[in-house]
Amino acid sequence: MNLADGVQLVSLIVLAAMMIAAALGVVLLDNIVYSAFLLGLVFISISGLYILLNAGFVAAAQILIYVGAVNVLILFGIMLVNKRQDFAPVQKAWLGKAATGAVCAGLFGLLATMIVATPWGLSDAPIAGDEALVTIGLHFFSDFLLPFELASVLLLMALIGAIVIARREFLPEEATTEDGPRTSLTLPERPRELTGTSSRE
Repeated sequence: MNLADGVQLVSLIVLAAMMIAAALGVVLLDNIVYSAFLLGLVFISISGLYILLNAGFVAAAQILIYVGAVNVLILFGIMLVNKRQDFAPVQKAWLGKAATGAVCAGLFGLLATMIVATPWGLSDAPIAGDEALVTIGLHFFSDFLLPFELASVLLLMALIGAIVIARREFLPEEATTEDGPRTSLTLPERPRELTGTSSRE
């Protein structure tokens, strides 16, 4: 093993350990802000792995799109919500946790099976180099055009939903009803009047 191979091996171990630790922090921490920042660290670690694979364009896109757009959008949505009331505990929350654990276990088993079954051999094809940009662009705007548009629509819906939630006015006096506290996942709010109607009055 020469010096270059040793540096690559050490870089791979460090990036992999950092990515796994940050990913565990995303799902285990209770503070959603910390989880969002750790998610950005996961994206940065993945970008470093792309650099080790000589995929500079994909690494740059990883930073620009995921860290600079998706992660910032998540933080933007968290700050817009500005929740002033602790929600009541969700009834039968263990069902959701059990379903989430089953889905995660299924995805882990699927990925593990794919990794074991895939023949990881070195390719004899020539390195794409600068032609990789052209190839990625052709696939991006032909074969993967629909997933790209769907992802953009989902991100737009998430941003609009965060803005709608942030515009609600919390009414402390209506936090409870005659029958007791309101149900979980609800936030009392004051009905908003139209601007034109209020100005005429």
